[in-house]
Amino acid sequence: MIVSQLNQILSLMQQTCVYLVIAYLLSKTPLFLPLMQVTIRLPRKVVCYLVFSMFCIMGTYFGLRIEDSIANTRAIGAVLGGVLGGPLVGFAVGLTGGLHRYSMGGFTAFACMLSTIGEGLIGGLLHTIMVRRGTVGRLFDPLVVALTTLLAEVMQMAVILAVARPLPSAVHLVQSIALPMFVNNTVGAAMFMRILLDRRLIIATYSTTFSSKALKIAARAEGLLRTGFNQENSMLVARIIYEELGVGAVAITDREKLLAFIGIGDDHHLPGTPITSPLTQRAIEKNKVEYADGNETPYRCSIKPDCPLTSSLVIPLRGEEGFVIGTIKLYEPRRKLFSSINLTLGEGIARLLSAQILAGRYEQQKQLLAQTEIKLLHAQVNPHFLFNALNTLSAVIRSDPERARQLVLYLSTFFRKNLKRPSEVVALADEIEHVDAYLQIQLARFAGQLTVEYVLPEPKPPARLPAFSLQPIVENAIKHGTSQLLGTGHIRIGADCSEDSLTLWVEDNAGLYRAHPPSSDGLGMNLVDRRIKARYGEQYGVRVECEPECFTRVIIHLPLEKEAITL
Repeated sequence: MIVSQLNQILSLMQQTCVYLVIAYLLSKTPLFLPLMQVTIRLPRKVVCYLVFSMFCIMGTYFGLRIEDSIANTRAIGAVLGGVLGGPLVGFAVGLTGGLHRYSMGGFTAFACMLSTIGEGLIGGLLHTIMVRRGTVGRLFDPLVVALTTLLAEVMQMAVILAVARPLPSAVHLVQSIALPMFVNNTVGAAMFMRILLDRRLIIATYSTTFSSKALKIAARAEGLLRTGFNQENSMLVARIIYEELGVGAVAITDREKLLAFIGIGDDHHLPGTPITSPLTQRAIEKNKVEYADGNETPYRCSIKPDCPLTSSLVIPLRGEEGFVIGTIKLYEPRRKLFSSINLTLGEGIARLLSAQILAGRYEQQKQLLAQTEIKLLHAQVNPHFLFNALNTLSAVIRSDPERARQLVLYLSTFFRKNLKRPSEVVALADEIEHVDAYLQIQLARFAGQLTVEYVLPEPKPPARLPAFSLQPIVENAIKHGTSQLLGTGHIRIGADCSEDSLTLWVEDNAGLYRAHPPSSDGLGMNLVDRRIKARYGEQYGVRVECEPECFTRVIIHLPLEKEAITL
C-alpha cells in the first residue's frame, strides 16, 4: 500500500511539474500582470477568473486515473483564484472547474464538483480575513497558501466520504488518493505562489533600477541643455549618461554633425564631424527609434570597419511639433547585449533632453524678444529725447556756455550708456548714473519747474539689475506726471536693500496715474515689468501706488543680485 502511494505521489508530481512549467512560462506574459497583486477591480477579477479557471481545468487533465476517479491538482487553481480574487472569484473558478470535472463522470463526479466549489470559497475566505485585518501581504506567503490548500484537500476528502456512494468504494478511493493529493496540491500551490512572487520581485527590481537611474540622470543633467544645444553642453550630458548607464559609448548629434561622443571608439568618432551612419540618418529622416543589435539587424561602424562597437540604439530628439532636432545614441561592444532597461531608459532620456532643449530655446526666444523690444524702445525714446535736448542746449548755450558744456557731457553719458548696454545686467550705481544724466537734461529743459531728490543709501549697495529699468519709469513720471502740473514738479528716486531683495521706487507729486490694460501700457513700464518677471519669476516686477492729485509711486521689486567683487 505504501509503495503504491509513493508511486502515485511521484507520478502525480511529474504531472504537477508540467503544470508548474506552464505556469512559469505564462508568468512571463502580460496575462499574469493582474495577478501580481490582490485583485480588486472588476476587469482584473475577470482576468483572475479566466486564468485560474484554466489552471483548475488543467489540473484535472493532468491528473491520474485511479479506479473510477482522478487524483488531480485542481485545487491549486480553485484555492489561488479565491486567495487572489476574493470569494466571488473563488466561487466562480470552483464552479467552472467543478462543472468540468462533473462532465467527466464517475461515482465521485458530484462530490468533486461540490468540493471544488468549496476549495474556491476557502481561498476566498482567507482573502476576506486578510483584507479585513490589513495583512494583505500574507496572501502571497507560500506557507500560508500551502496550509490553506491542505485544508481545502482535507475538506474534499470529507465531501467525497459524505456524498459519494457506495461508501466502501468512497473509503477505498480516499485511502488511495488522499496522500498523493495532499502532497502534490500543497507543494504545487506553494510553488505556484513562489512563481508569482519571483515575477513580482523581478518587476520591482526592474522598476527600482529604472527609477534610480532615471532620477540620477535627470538630477545631474538638469538644465545643461537649456543654455544651448551645442557641443560643449552635449559633451557634459553625454558623459553623465555614459557614467550612469554603463554602456559602451554614448553619442549626441544634431541633424548634421556629431556634437558629443564618450566611450569606446572615441579615437575615430570625433565631435564636429558630419553624420555618416546610415542608422542615424534613417532615425532623423523617419523620426523613429532605430536599433541594430548586430545579430538580427546588422550593424557596422561607418567610420572604421574594425570598430569594437557592434550594436547601436539611435533615439530622435524632438523639438517643436515633433520635428527631429538631433539624436542620442547608445552603443555596446562585442559580447555585450543591450539590457531592456537601457532600451527603455534611452527613450526616457531622449524625452528629458528634448524637453530641456525646448525649454532653452523658449528662454532664448523670450530674451531675443526682450532685446528687440528694448531696441524698439530706444528707437522710440532717443529721437524725441535728442530733439528736446538739442532745443534745450540751443536756449542755454547763449546765456550759460558752461552749463551748456555740462549738458553736452550729460547727453554724451546718456547715449554712450544706451549704446553700450542695451540688454545687460548692470550695477545699481551705473543705472543711477544713466538716469541722472537723463534727469540733468530734463532739469535744464524744465528750468525752475522740476526738482529731483535721491533717497539712496551711501555707499550705494553693490546690487545689480537689468539695464534700462529705471529710465522708462522716470520718463513716465515726467511725461505723464510732473509735466502736466501748473506748479513745480518733484521727482524722488529711492532704493532699499534687504538680505535677499532690492526695492527701487520712483515717485512724482502729480498723482495722475490711471490704470490701463497691460496691452495698452506701451513699451515703458509694462516692458520693464515683463523683463523682470521673465528673468527672476512672477514674484518680482513692477507695481504702482497712487493717491490722485497727490503722488504716484512706481515700485520695482527684484532679488538682490550682487556685483562680483574683483580684487
